Amino acid sequence: MRNNKTNKQSLLGARASRNISNTIIYIVLVAITILWLFPFLGIVLESFEVGTKAMDSNLWPIKFGFDNYIRLFTETKFLKWFGNTAFMGVCTALLQTFFILSMSYTLSRLRFKGRKGLMNMMLILGMFPGFLTLILIKKVFHDLGLTEAMAPVGLIIVYCASSGMGYYVSKGFFDTISKSLDEAARVDGATRWQVFYKVIMPLSKPIIIYSILMGFMAPWGDFMMAKYLINANPDGMNVAVMMQTWLSKGLLNDNYTMFCAAAVMVAVPVTAVFLALQKYYVEGVTGGAVKG
Repeated sequence: MRNNKTNKQSLLGARASRNISNTIIYIVLVAITILWLFPFLGIVLESFEVGTKAMDSNLWPIKFGFDNYIRLFTETKFLKWFGNTAFMGVCTALLQTFFILSMSYTLSRLRFKGRKGLMNMMLILGMFPGFLTLILIKKVFHDLGLTEAMAPVGLIIVYCASSGMGYYVSKGFFDTISKSLDEAARVDGATRWQVFYKVIMPLSKPIIIYSILMGFMAPWGDFMMAKYLINANPDGMNVAVMMQTWLSKGLLNDNYTMFCAAAVMVAVPVTAVFLALQKYYVEGVTGGAVKG
């Protein structure tokens, strides 16, 4: 009886200690979340401020209104810039997904001479930042007419050209799918493409959505490469380059609240897509986190 009572007290003590630890962790996480969301809340509130003032000490708008959103759509080419970015996002998402999954499946299933060397070479090349090739890309794309107004097409090529080197997560996911499925389909007369398209792809929904999501989000946040190819041509601008022009010293006072409104509009589609596909994003990352 004494031993049972002692064990019960130990169990209650351990449970109380675990509850206290969890409570402290939750409090810390809530505090971090509040600090992380505070700047975003400030941008949203500023976007509803009537007037064109620059930043001041008032977080809460003195007067609410939709003036900045009206100015955004009537006084600027925001719809065109937003359309350019959406076009690049959709095209990049589809093309990158095809290239990445094709490369990943090849490296996961096929064994050929130079396979390890190819994987190591892509791993090393992926460590170098893309802006190292800015000058060469600008020269080549300028000669091809893919800068300025045609910069969105050029940027899609840039985003997708080396996307196959990002095979790591997808290859790890394919490694978790039994190779016996491939062998059974091959015995039944299926080609490699048919195995990939009709057998493996239906089982790879998480990694497909993960790749689409990553490809879609990349053009929304790119500034350096886009700025270099677009230069100052408004017809080829994406939202990042367009919004940066409003932050210059001479324009900030007149465009700050409109900048906040544009930031909200830009964040809405990315946030909505991410929230809708978050489940598959997590499954894709965890499913691909295996040794290949």
